[in-house]
Amino acid sequence: MFYRPEDGHGLPHNPFNAIVTPRPIGWISTRGPMGDNLAPYSFFNAVAYTPPQVMFASTGVKDSAAAVQEAGVFCVNIVETAAMEAMNATSAAFPRGTDEFAAAGIEKAECTTIDCPRVAGAPAALECRVTQIVPLLGDGNMLILGEVTGIHMRDDCLIDGRFEITRFRPLSRLGYMDYATINEVFEMVRPSSPKAVSPKV
Repeated sequence: MFYRPEDGHGLPHNPFNAIVTPRPIGWISTRGPMGDNLAPYSFFNAVAYTPPQVMFASTGVKDSAAAVQEAGVFCVNIVETAAMEAMNATSAAFPRGTDEFAAAGIEKAECTTIDCPRVAGAPAALECRVTQIVPLLGDGNMLILGEVTGIHMRDDCLIDGRFEITRFRPLSRLGYMDYATINEVFEMVRPSSPKAVSPKV
């Protein structure tokens, strides 16, 4: 099957989200004129190491994106499998001004480098200052880029100096209403550069 998105796919559900998977979930917390906000975004990822930078994209006009534009800061809370119900609860279409932390019964803590709340029990939280907001094609779509200015890591996730995802099993977004949890982790060592390999004699 081949289709041009501009012509439609003819399927019962849009397959695009199911094709680009799995995607990490950015549980974005903000503080704006109408109070604190917490919402999951499935278009999220890290984009640079030095300085550390992340991105998330808002599809349509949403409270979190509006707060980010106003305040210039946001926090990315990493979602563990144990928090999937709480995360899902914050995706509801609450009235504007609703504090999702309170509505979903999620403990809140203050960030250190920015004026913003974070999920107190998250395995990790990335405090971010907005560096760029890029309008995207489509009504209300935007790409938000931020520099990470502070990183919280839960102590039980640090093992022998490594942040171990097996301790909390990250939750990822698939297509449609599907999610996945990481149950298996393996390591692969990068092959040496061909120029660095000694020729066989």
